[in-house]
Parts: sequence; C-alpha cells; structure tokens
Amino acid sequence: MKKILFLLIPITFHLTATAQTWQDTVILIEKAFDRYKPTTPGAQLAISRNGQVIFSRAFGIADMEHNVPLTNESLIEAGSVSKQFTAAAILLLEQQGKLSLLDDVRKYIPELPHYGATITLRHMMQHTSGLKDWGAIAGIAGWPRTTKTYSNNDALYIISKQKTLNNIPGEEYIYSNSGYNLFAIIVERVSGKSLAEFCRINIFEPAGMKHTEWRSNFKKIVHNRAIAYEKNGNTYLTDMPNEYAYGNGGLLTTAEDLLLWNNYYLAGKLGNPSLLQKQLATTPLNNGAANLYAAGLRVDSVRGWKCIAHTGATASYRSSLQYFPDLGLSIAWLSNSSEFDNGPNMPNAIREIMVKNIAVTPKRITPAPFNVSGEKLKSYTGWYRDLKTASGTKLILRNDTLRTQAGDALMPIAENIFMQGSIKVEIQSTTPQRILLISSADTTIYIAADSAQTDEKSLQEYLGEYWSDEAEARYTVKLKDSKLIAQRSATSSTILTPLYKDGFSAPGTNVFIERNKKGQIISMKLYVGRARNVEFKKMED
Repeated sequence: MKKILFLLIPITFHLTATAQTWQDTVILIEKAFDRYKPTTPGAQLAISRNGQVIFSRAFGIADMEHNVPLTNESLIEAGSVSKQFTAAAILLLEQQGKLSLLDDVRKYIPELPHYGATITLRHMMQHTSGLKDWGAIAGIAGWPRTTKTYSNNDALYIISKQKTLNNIPGEEYIYSNSGYNLFAIIVERVSGKSLAEFCRINIFEPAGMKHTEWRSNFKKIVHNRAIAYEKNGNTYLTDMPNEYAYGNGGLLTTAEDLLLWNNYYLAGKLGNPSLLQKQLATTPLNNGAANLYAAGLRVDSVRGWKCIAHTGATASYRSSLQYFPDLGLSIAWLSNSSEFDNGPNMPNAIREIMVKNIAVTPKRITPAPFNVSGEKLKSYTGWYRDLKTASGTKLILRNDTLRTQAGDALMPIAENIFMQGSIKVEIQSTTPQRILLISSADTTIYIAADSAQTDEKSLQEYLGEYWSDEAEARYTVKLKDSKLIAQRSATSSTILTPLYKDGFSAPGTNVFIERNKKGQIISMKLYVGRARNVEFKKMED
C-alpha cells in the first residue's frame, strides 16, 4: 500500500518567502509534482525538519510493464548522491588506521601509471586528482556507460591506460567518477570486504537504512526496485544502469532512507569519535582558490543559506539530497525518469517553496571607461586557443568595440584589460599573444592561433587513420561533401568543424591536431568535459 505522510502543522511555516500555513505549502508541493501522472514514471519526495519527517510521498509508477505504482518503499538508484557513502567508508577506514587520505593512491592501486606527481586519496575524494573519467573515455571509444556491463575492474583497466592527467593534482576541480570507482576497489583491498558489505555493516544498519543497498550486481533480483525510463517521442523506454561498476553511483535507496542518513551523520554518529568535521572539510586548490567539494558532499551557499548537498544521474535515474543546517531542513528527492531533464528542475522548485531567499545581491562597482585606439583594438582580434581544453574563441572588432564572436562586448578599463560581465579579460602582448580570463575561481589562458584553412586542399592534410592506446579505438578522418568527417565505424561519424588552425569542434568534443617540428601531423587529441588530451596517433599510410 502506498504510504502518504503529511504532518499538518497548525503553525505558520516561516521558511517560505511569504507567510503561509503548512497546508498551503503542501498544496504548492503537490502542484509542483503535477508533472508526474499515475501512469508515468515518477518520483519520491521526503522532507524533514529538525530530524522529524514532515512530508513524504511517492508520485507516479515504478514498473510500467506490470503497472506497479511507485511507493515510499520503492528502491530508486541515487546516482552520484551515492558518493558520500563511498567517501564515508574511506573515512571510517582512515579512522581504523588502515589508510590515510594523504596516502598516494598507488600504494593501494599499483596498476596506475606514475604521472610524476603524487595523487592522494584526498585529491580523488575532492575531484582534484586529475584522473580522467573512465566513462568519458569509454564514450570516446563508442561504448558509453550502460552500453556494456562494466565492472570496477573494467574501470581500473581504462583508467590505468591513460598516459596523462587532466590536470596537476590539486590544481583544478574536474568532476571525475574514476576516483570513486577506485575507492570501491581500495575498500575491498584494505578491509577484505566489498564496499557493499562494508557499508551494510558500518553505515546502513547503524543508521537504520533498511531499504538501502549497493547495486554491486545488477542482475540480482531486488524487491521493490523501480525501473528507470526515458521518454522517446510519445513512448517510454527502459534505461537502466546494467553494469557492475559502483561506488561512483549505484546506491539503491529511498527518499526516507536518505533522510535517515542525514540525521545519522549530521548528528555526529558516523565514526567514534564523530567524522562529521572530516566529512565537511574542504581543501583549497593549489593556487589558494576555494574548492567547495568535501567528502562526496558539496558545501556551499544556496539562496543565502549554508547548504550541504549533492545531485545524481545514472542512466535515467535522477536524485538530489539537500540539507540546510541553519534551518534544520533536509530535502530528499529520487526519480525513475529522465523525462524532465530539460524542464524546470524539480529539486530547485521544492527548495524555492521551502526556503526563503535571503541572498543579498552585492553592489557591482563599474570601472571607469577607458579609451583604446582602434588600431590597438584591431591588434587584439583573431582566434585564440584554450591550452587546457583546446576550445577556441575569436575576438572581432565591430563598431569600434572589441567583441567575442558571439557578440558579447569587452569593455576596456585599461589599454589591455577589459570586462566581460564579471570576468576580467587581460590581453598580454607576448609571443604568441595571450588572453587571460580571470574570475574569482580560476584563470583561463588562451593563446593566439592562426585562422583555419577550410579549402579542400588544406583539409586533405588531416585525412588518415588515427589510433588511441588510451581509448583502444580507431578513427578514420575523411572528406565528405567538402567537410571533414571523423568516422569510428560505418554507422558512427561526426563532422569536425574548423575553429582555428589545427583546432576543430564536434558535439561535446574539442579536437586539436598535434604536429612535429617539421610541421607533420603526428596525432589527434580529443578533449571532452571530464577527459582531456586523449591521444590518437596518426598511423602511417
């Protein structure tokens, strides 16, 4: 039987933006969930205040083939919300003296290459390790996650094939699942128990999470598991994470169990003494900039309030767990549908109902305008390449104003310094000329690049076969209708759109062609969001 819980508190609920009763708040929540129909995939929502559940309901259907409704006890996969449990297991092992966050990962995973810099467990936990995301590499090879039954050992194999890192450890925050799959392996090697068994004994049972387990074996029959669905036109298709890989995701749970977890660890009950301080501890990047990611948790400010949160997505499962410590408010949301990914964000909609926005917009100080000669502005125009991601940007001069190719104006505040919104743009007259995009979080460096030659004769130079040891994949670059095509198979090809000389873009990918000192093409390097500099060597004709 579906359990519906509304605690009708006969007082004004003071967290909302306007004074309203709790009954009014429930009505607003119900309206927000109108998108989930009784015959479509749905969601669970559970809310607690000061440890007391004040709202819990399931909307929609769990199994469309058997017409099984979604209930509060339906198990839904939590995606990357799972990472905080993996991190908690590592912290427990550190407390037991079996490892240290300062340890080199190669102490436990000697299969990894030595990259000339130490990657610590803390780097991995906080996504600053530089390890490329194994799923992104698998996608480059044409086998993205959910298309094969990947295991953590498969993930390790792919990770260990990478010859380079995304970044120097500690230098950048780049989200990567790889560290958390390696954590699952480390837990087993150090404790002698699988991550699933270790968490059951040390986390799930002590926290009272009776409806929670890891999806360590996707073939296992799981009572009350909700099936995940994607919307395709006017119909739904199953979209399940049929893989053994877990630790990065893979937690099967309920919204109410996630509230139990929040109550447990936030009350300082994880570890003896409590590990709460370590769970919430963040570490600045090497340059001193803040990194808000802690132990599988993001510690940030939302709507003016401190917030400890994480979201998740695996196949078509979606999730969010938020906690506002100053309000004693927890919000847990799980869904077995990706149908509304492009619509209003459901966790945000509930948060806006529950949490009053107290954020104060800081006064922006507008620098005094500065006159730069047209000749000087013209010297700044042209293509530039991002050294880290191979993306390109072009500066143009229009109506005596320096602009990006998208038309955004760069307002001068000095002869070589401009403002683009809140971003400071500094142009340095080096060889080659450089652009520095300076924000509060990071500095991005672009260097000047020659314009692309797009005539057919120039494009002929790029044709040929390219092979990657890192992705274990081959691409054939050919010309079709005067366009450059990268083809992985007879049914898989993509257009390479020229940006600057030797730089191209494809959907979700930047491509940079590397040459030797003689100017001969030696490799093609692919850059996707979570994996940079994946090398494809040009094969001899």
